Amino acid sequence: MPPADTGASVTDRAAASLPSSTDTSSPSAAPADPESDKLRPGGPGYRRMSFALFAAGVATFALLYSTQALLPAISADLDVTPDQASWTVSAATFGLALGVIPLSALSERFGRRTLMTASLTVAAAIALLVPFAPSLDTLIALRAVQGVALAGLPASAMAFLAEEVRAKALVAAIGLFVAGNSIGGMSGRIVTGWVAQAWGWRVALGAVGLMAVVCAVAFRLLVPRARHFVSRSVGPRTLARTLGGHLSDPLLRRLYAIGALFMTVFGAVYTVIGYRLVAEPFHLPQGIVGSIFVIYLVGTVSSAAAGKLVGRVGRRGALYLAVGTTTAGLLLTLAASVAAVLAGLVLITAGFFAGHAVASSSVSRTAKTARAQASALYQCAYYIGSSLGGALGAAAFHAAGWSGTVLLALVAMVGAAAITLYATRKAVAERRLPSLGRAA
Repeated sequence: MPPADTGASVTDRAAASLPSSTDTSSPSAAPADPESDKLRPGGPGYRRMSFALFAAGVATFALLYSTQALLPAISADLDVTPDQASWTVSAATFGLALGVIPLSALSERFGRRTLMTASLTVAAAIALLVPFAPSLDTLIALRAVQGVALAGLPASAMAFLAEEVRAKALVAAIGLFVAGNSIGGMSGRIVTGWVAQAWGWRVALGAVGLMAVVCAVAFRLLVPRARHFVSRSVGPRTLARTLGGHLSDPLLRRLYAIGALFMTVFGAVYTVIGYRLVAEPFHLPQGIVGSIFVIYLVGTVSSAAAGKLVGRVGRRGALYLAVGTTTAGLLLTLAASVAAVLAGLVLITAGFFAGHAVASSSVSRTAKTARAQASALYQCAYYIGSSLGGALGAAAFHAAGWSGTVLLALVAMVGAAAITLYATRKAVAERRLPSLGRAA
């Protein structure tokens, strides 16, 4: 996930702590390696740190989307419509979107390790209460609070790794954390699907809650103490000024919009797909419906391939391909065939993860200063898109069936294509200006 740190960059703080090059008090002394005491593969603490962050990633995404595969069962048991039940997912993602920036500021004051521990503890404790929610309103409220609590993980994890791990090992460490995210999101849905089929959705949510408790305990026992964190306060005015500067950049605004639109599609499709597959003409059992989330593994491949794709066709070319792949998948899911629906989900997942990888990586490349805050804003837009996609997709399904959800998703893809086309035409026009100036 994109980093969500706020304040000075790790590099800036590290540089500030080094001796000045003009200091002549020890002319014969060579400058010490600033990364000599940081974690590295094979070194003390690195493996513990890796397992700790992996466990945190698993817990975060298992909890965040824990009700998504259970929506048909929740609707049937509580006698609510799909659009009403979908808020058990959207409330959590919206809570995370609202919490990620302020919690990232708190991590600057109290420390990444402290905030991650507190976030996991609170989220896991709420997870043990969720199965006992007496009504849909209570369930939604608990999920919203849980989403805010979970925001402390993405708000702190990337900054913790950047501060404590050697630069050469940072990509691998972040990769393991992201792998935990993917496995948590996938396994949480699969576990809830099969447990719900045997014992009901409340027991399924309890199982995910227990899994989160185990992960939280493992994280606390394994995570090493922070040795390079420097406490600092981030005032509201400073934070607002930084965020406002990013939002005034037209290119960043377009990237935020593209990320939100892709996530709108993804949220809509995976929130509603369970309803489609348990109904006519498929009548699939809950366990099988939960297992379709193994398709998430396709996203791991397409995300990794996105970098090579950009190298061949450029950033905008990769976005066009992602939009086209996602659109083709949406149309394929309209067929009354399980094989066609699954093939469509594969294309949607591949297209979404490719588009998300291109847009999110472009944010860090575009922002010249305060890249962490720029990524935090992308993350905020991303989860707002997830919330809107889940809620609006379910409402469209309730009103017009699966074709209504697909229509909503297609409109989002048209929006992403239009933004990319605008950027393409703008880039072409800017390239022509110097030529016209030379000709004149």
